[in-house]
Amino acid sequence: MEDKNKESEETTLQDPVHLNDLKRADDDVLLATLGYKSQFKREFSLIETVAFAFSIMGVVAAVSSTLSFGLVGGGHVGLVLGWLIPCLFVSTIALSMAELTSSMPTSAGLYYFAAKLAPPGYGPLASWITGWANITGQIALVCSIDFTCAEMISTAISVGSDGTVVLSSGATYGILLAILFTHGIVCSAATKTLARLNLIYATINVGTTVAAIIALLVLSGNKKVSTREAFLGYQNSSGWMNNGWAFLLSFTAPMWTLTGYDSAAHISEEVAGAARVAPIAILVGVSATASLGWLLLIAVSFVIPSINDVLASDLPLPMGQVLLDVLGKPGMLAIWPFIIIVQYVSGAAQGVDASRTVFAFSRDNALPGSRWWKKIDQDSLTPVNAVWFVMVASGICGVVGFSEAAFTSLAGASIMGLYTSYTVPIFLSVIGGRNRLVSGPFSLGKWSKPIGTIAVSWVSFIVVLLLFPSSQNPVADNMNYAIVIVGGVVVFASASWVLSARKWFDGPVKTVQKIDI
Repeated sequence: MEDKNKESEETTLQDPVHLNDLKRADDDVLLATLGYKSQFKREFSLIETVAFAFSIMGVVAAVSSTLSFGLVGGGHVGLVLGWLIPCLFVSTIALSMAELTSSMPTSAGLYYFAAKLAPPGYGPLASWITGWANITGQIALVCSIDFTCAEMISTAISVGSDGTVVLSSGATYGILLAILFTHGIVCSAATKTLARLNLIYATINVGTTVAAIIALLVLSGNKKVSTREAFLGYQNSSGWMNNGWAFLLSFTAPMWTLTGYDSAAHISEEVAGAARVAPIAILVGVSATASLGWLLLIAVSFVIPSINDVLASDLPLPMGQVLLDVLGKPGMLAIWPFIIIVQYVSGAAQGVDASRTVFAFSRDNALPGSRWWKKIDQDSLTPVNAVWFVMVASGICGVVGFSEAAFTSLAGASIMGLYTSYTVPIFLSVIGGRNRLVSGPFSLGKWSKPIGTIAVSWVSFIVVLLLFPSSQNPVADNMNYAIVIVGGVVVFASASWVLSARKWFDGPVKTVQKIDI
């Protein structure tokens, strides 16, 4: 009888469902030690979390959206080296973020990290700055992704009509609002649905990228430029007299593409085994996107015999002209819908990410109307109100789409907001905060400080760079409105802190006082 009971107990402990329950319990206990009660279902597995982080950065769509930065800033060199150099520096940021996420896997993410790593007495201020910067970047990123998705649709219409139908800025803005509305519906779905969909998203993303590389190299035949030209051909079409400065502006493309990987932290309360899985998702997502993006850009560089001809195109996105020149109208219209799908999916994933950030910041009562944005819908068990907050705010940001430098402004705002929020906790860790860090499964050990120092130095440089306009003598139509978007939020957040928040905001608020183990 005793042997049977022992056998039954061993069987129970080896049962996969039971083991998963134990893992989820461990996750919830860890979350409780961070001060939060678990409110989500942990439906994201390792592969689904990696797919989610990877989907936000949608390689082929991101390259299609940002191709003009490299072409204008340096021609072939801008495409190839203008992508590679920033990717190497971004890897240091991803490593540092993975370490922090492994230690503190919570949807609060970066502003929680900042609060815990700040010197005594400065936690609330560090948390306030980081949270507002992150939400600004998150919303600007949703808008910029969906804005370029609208431009992709406009490009398809223009090519399909042989240039007889060219949509106005107003029509493009209308498409943007329609995309945001549908994303609001998608992002309000249950966690399990979102997790499963991301596997499909990632497959389409990788498949379309590989197909584009093969199609460009094969169908271009003998019309490719030389290897030397593809990698080292330089052309400054920016309007800036200094060639070195013009080349630096090409860095905007990879910096915008490699954003949103903090999503693995923001959905960590929906991830099973978050302390191990979330950092893996960050590192795999960044490295895969950087590598595939570089291969695609090398292929694109080989098939552009004339930079001037591509830039002179009437199509909203230069990548559309490249595909049209190489694949012809039927070929371009065959692959372009898949690129649109990748971009649409990227916007949806980013919408989920941004909504979780808004939810978490509101859970700590840091946003106006927090009591609405921190509500969890009882049917889907997701923060539906926070989702619609993101979509409405993104629609307001989209008004800059009526300017010539719309995407430059939105991209700059998202990069500055997000990378500032990425860097504050890393900086605090470098100057002594790591002594207050309880290491998770992923740790940089003795390399944490040198890697963090490089990361902080790089972001400090890139944020200043992105404050500048895309041409030397800007006017109202083509100025960089990123400073307006980011500056407006900085003024509001700073005034709120000085006049009110410093008196009542104490950083992350505990929703669990007692831990039951």
